[in-house]
Amino acid sequence: MEVWDFPRLAERAGRHGVDLYQPLRAEFHHLISVRSGSLRMWLDGAEHTVAPGAWLWIRPDQVYRFLGALGLAEGAVVLFTPGFLDAATVDAARFGPPYPEGPLTAERPEDAAALQTTLGLLEDAYRRSAALPVDAHIALVRHLLAALVLRLGHLRGRDAARRGEVGAGTFHRFHRAVERDFTAARRVEDYAVALGYSARTLTRACLAATGRTAKQYLDDRVALEAKRLLVHTDLAPVRIADRLGFSTPTVFTKFFRRCTGETPSAFRSRARTGGQPAGR
Repeated sequence: MEVWDFPRLAERAGRHGVDLYQPLRAEFHHLISVRSGSLRMWLDGAEHTVAPGAWLWIRPDQVYRFLGALGLAEGAVVLFTPGFLDAATVDAARFGPPYPEGPLTAERPEDAAALQTTLGLLEDAYRRSAALPVDAHIALVRHLLAALVLRLGHLRGRDAARRGEVGAGTFHRFHRAVERDFTAARRVEDYAVALGYSARTLTRACLAATGRTAKQYLDDRVALEAKRLLVHTDLAPVRIADRLGFSTPTVFTKFFRRCTGETPSAFRSRARTGGQPAGR
């Protein structure tokens, strides 16, 4: 786990030859907090403005890039590897699927203050690594990160929590199967047989958790991976079609247009060229 302010993030990126204004595929969790100014970002096909007091969680495998210059905002980014937090903490924070989209903001001032206090404690503990033995220091920052994630998780509100509890076990099993097999299996009926459910049960669970049918959820995941590959790689659409298991490039193009309203090439051009910051 690491905690950087935005100048440190820019310095580290420059030192390693990483252009933050070009598409990047996250290897770690990124928790971005803005204290003042604002930060514009592109994340998995959508543009977001992270305003003061807002948080944006970028998860591993998501594709992102900064659209506005980092110097226009003051804040911090917390990076941590998958598995750094235990499963019980992730479950209690309600940050399993369905994942939140876009920035999170505390509605109550006391919640916003508590988040910033917890982040401040985490930043201080991270900077003062020599104050404790290594094992104690790791335990301390892990506990402080857990506290921060638990506070963030409950910004999603009670309605989201209740919605996620209806058929949650069924939905989570379907989600895991889709993540594993979406390039090979494109029919809900195949997942239903493999998981021991009916297709109708899977659809009810998906509707309760996401508001989307099981077929829509599956198609959304395939389209999302197509977007990530189009933006983050130079693979030709014909190669992306093959990687995602489509029988022909034409079938892939029709699928992508139906899901997004534009061709793969048009999406790639728009996503790669829009929103470059001036004088970065």
